[in-house]
Amino acid sequence: MLSTFPTLLPFLLFAFVASITPGPTNILVLSNSARYGFKAALPIIFGACASAALVVMLAGSGLGQALKAHPDTETSMRWVGTVWLSYLAWQIFRLPPDLIDPQSPSGNPQLGLWGAAGLQWINPKTWMMALAVVGVFSGNGAEKTLQVMQLSLVFFLVSLPCMGAWAILGARSGKLLRSPAAQTYFYRGMSVLLLCAVWLPVTV
Repeated sequence: MLSTFPTLLPFLLFAFVASITPGPTNILVLSNSARYGFKAALPIIFGACASAALVVMLAGSGLGQALKAHPDTETSMRWVGTVWLSYLAWQIFRLPPDLIDPQSPSGNPQLGLWGAAGLQWINPKTWMMALAVVGVFSGNGAEKTLQVMQLSLVFFLVSLPCMGAWAILGARSGKLLRSPAAQTYFYRGMSVLLLCAVWLPVTV
């Protein structure tokens, strides 16, 4: 049972590591908060965390087993997500070096709550994490449904402050990016990090 301490503590550590380590969503939160400010990143954080928790719930409700039974579908989803996130990395790479100001209009729309939520469905890291959660931490008996719901809730609560830390880091770094050259280096660095976060799990 997840509510017992011996099981809860390892899962808390797993959820923390999975949420705080660099990944596509973390890097997008970082770049958006640097460009638009911390408050603008809050909908992204909530949408991404809620959607990831929902993916965990669906993976434990039978979808995860269906994906394992059809490896071609799982591979196709992974490659669709990889290509789409690579496109986002290219968009970040091409951002113009203008003065970063959360109040100033920009030709590049913010990611937003629904955009962040949708990204989790095509994020390879999210699906691999969800399948690992269900495989390692949920049981196989009659209480599995309750356990998966608990796992989803705990992961949501742990991932919120982890994503918030990335948003704070981005907002503070935005104060240092006052020159066009610094902004160009930042955007291109974020795009390279995003590509690494997307492609390393595929190639390793």
